[in-house]
Amino acid sequence: MAGKAAERIKYYKNPAGPVIASVSRKVIEQDGLYFKDLDGSGQMKPFDDWRLPAKTRAEAYVKELTIEEKIAQLFISDWRMGKYPIPGSSMETQELILDESGTLDEGEFTGKTIFGEQHLPGTSTLLKEWFSRHLILRANATAEDMTDWMNQLHAVAEECQHFIPVSVASNSRNENGEVVFGMNDAAGVFATWPGTLGIAAAVKGAGIEIVDRFASCVKREWNACGLRKGYMYMADIMTDPRWQRSYGTFGEDPELVCEIMEHLIPGIQGSKEGVTQDGVAMTTKHFPGGGARENGFDPHYAAGQWNVYATEDSLQKYHIPAFQVAVKNHTSSIMPYYSKPSAKKSKEQKDCLGNTMEFEPYGFAYNRPFIQNMLRDQIGFEGYINSDTGIAHNMCWGVEMLDIPERIGFAVNHAGVDIISGLFDNEAGMEAYQRGKNDYYDTHPVPEGFTKEQLVLTDEALDRAVTRTLTELFQLGMFENPYRDAKKAKEVTTAREDWEEAEKVHRQSVVLLKNDSTLPLTKEKLAGKKVYAEAFQKDAAKAEQATKALRDMLGSVTLTENPEEADFAILMVSPSSGEYFNATPGYLELDICEEKEVCNVDEEGRPEKETHKETTLAGLGRFREIAQKVHQRGGKVIANINFTLAWEVGNIETLADALLAGFDTYPRATLDVIFGTFSPVGRLPITLPKDDSVLAVNKQGVCVSPNDVPGYDKDVYMPECMKDENGKAYAYRDRAGNYYELNFGLSYKE
Repeated sequence: MAGKAAERIKYYKNPAGPVIASVSRKVIEQDGLYFKDLDGSGQMKPFDDWRLPAKTRAEAYVKELTIEEKIAQLFISDWRMGKYPIPGSSMETQELILDESGTLDEGEFTGKTIFGEQHLPGTSTLLKEWFSRHLILRANATAEDMTDWMNQLHAVAEECQHFIPVSVASNSRNENGEVVFGMNDAAGVFATWPGTLGIAAAVKGAGIEIVDRFASCVKREWNACGLRKGYMYMADIMTDPRWQRSYGTFGEDPELVCEIMEHLIPGIQGSKEGVTQDGVAMTTKHFPGGGARENGFDPHYAAGQWNVYATEDSLQKYHIPAFQVAVKNHTSSIMPYYSKPSAKKSKEQKDCLGNTMEFEPYGFAYNRPFIQNMLRDQIGFEGYINSDTGIAHNMCWGVEMLDIPERIGFAVNHAGVDIISGLFDNEAGMEAYQRGKNDYYDTHPVPEGFTKEQLVLTDEALDRAVTRTLTELFQLGMFENPYRDAKKAKEVTTAREDWEEAEKVHRQSVVLLKNDSTLPLTKEKLAGKKVYAEAFQKDAAKAEQATKALRDMLGSVTLTENPEEADFAILMVSPSSGEYFNATPGYLELDICEEKEVCNVDEEGRPEKETHKETTLAGLGRFREIAQKVHQRGGKVIANINFTLAWEVGNIETLADALLAGFDTYPRATLDVIFGTFSPVGRLPITLPKDDSVLAVNKQGVCVSPNDVPGYDKDVYMPECMKDENGKAYAYRDRAGNYYELNFGLSYKE
């Protein structure tokens, strides 16, 4: 196949229907209309007919596919673009071979990530011989390169006997922040809004219309590039503040997250009834809520494999409602979390009908009581289940005793999963299918506690799963026209109005926590005054770069490099704690600290006598020295903290005369608030813990503030002896007497 696909696309315009686009596929003319010949038969069949419902077409088409083709649809995995390595992974191409278009990588390579390892073919072989159609894009590519790459994938798929367009999924790409492999996979290509916590802070202060505009932007930009599947957004409620993924949530307020889902899902997908032909299909995650972490441990590693519900009915009160809203708005798919529910460490929980919830000790992708009984039968979810990445290999919590084919069979056949993320496990899927046809279990024992029927992949389960994923592709109109124009993609993604709207929300996301009338720094206040500016991070080298950038932004004020000469100090604080995919020796540290001695934890997650040191902010001692020197001169200290987690702020707040909060907010937006060109409106979407005492874990591994309850409600369960005169124990209280709790935020009028 020579040249770029875009140069060879032919378009057929139906007078009252979709445009048919094809590179090499035959097109059928009937009744004065055009239809794509999906099976290459030259005959008009129900699955070719775009006038029929998507589900009807999918049910008809699945009967045409071979077993090998159907099994290939069960798996989704990372894939690389020809000139973009996959960030955060060791994808080593043995020989870089590009196709004639220069977009597809045709070299064989070994893919090794935390989710597993396998040897993989070139792209065309993957599509034409393996028949894989579900890929995860992690590269931070330009809009034009993304579009060209996906066009090329579809053109190759057209060369197969049975045409199925390639479904490329991505994690969110429209939020600012550090690019984290597997969470937010890109930055700076699409209009860049603040982090999701920042969007929540802005919504609390300026209204839900922000979400409508955000959703419209996401839909237009993604659709323009041909990126039609998003692993987004998180409906999880942040209840344990030590959860590493807190920054990807919309905070701890179930009511707010429900309202956001009510607007976000139809806004991105195209309608409240599901995806449309100009929409982007969403995967809402992570059912039934990932926030109920046991003392913050993340289920990417073994210590975090449990969801703990320490308080009665917390599952239904806090964690399930946002998913009910997502289902009501027909989210296209739902991703269960890796973790499994702990009956031993939980109080009684109810299902959606008021019955006692059954806690099977299996990861939620394997957990029929949660997936089939609650999500489908009770809540009414009709889309498909997309597992989290790696459940068949490295994150197979609760089913470690099963081999990989059995895990696949158990997830799909028993629990009701429709697509498994991780590796292209086509061979293991075929083995799970064959075991239901041959006499495998006549000579091999069925693992204790399971039945053969649960572990094999049946035709019924296979057809059900593939029908659901095909239905989404038909709804999106990708069988008719999956192609997009690269020049148009660039125009849409660089539209000034979207970037300006995003920048406005950056300003609206800033929360003013403390102000003794120091702010705003008006021209009158700055007249004849000197300003010292410095940025602090966990990485000292990055802090130095950030400091230079900060000072460049302050070109209009008189700067000094000596704090002793400063009338004002502007100090930007960006702490960091832990690593996304690795356990820390102890609990995730939330204190803004440097070389702090903290306890280790044992294999059961309980505190040990042995200790280690943690740093979340390099140069904290220097921060204190700067504040002291400025105060000695009678100057004022203005600090801004970037919140990716619910930091303990005591070491910063006590030294600051004015304190602001950002959530992966542009520094320039924060400066706009500091200098009064924008008046602060943001409100906290989370509650900030007072100090280590409210996160203390006893010898049995139980936290004094329950893991499954949001910060605003934790005082209900806190010991009376810890409460102050206002009955509050959990939230941080500053020197002005304000509690840094959900919905708090000052303005310049106060």
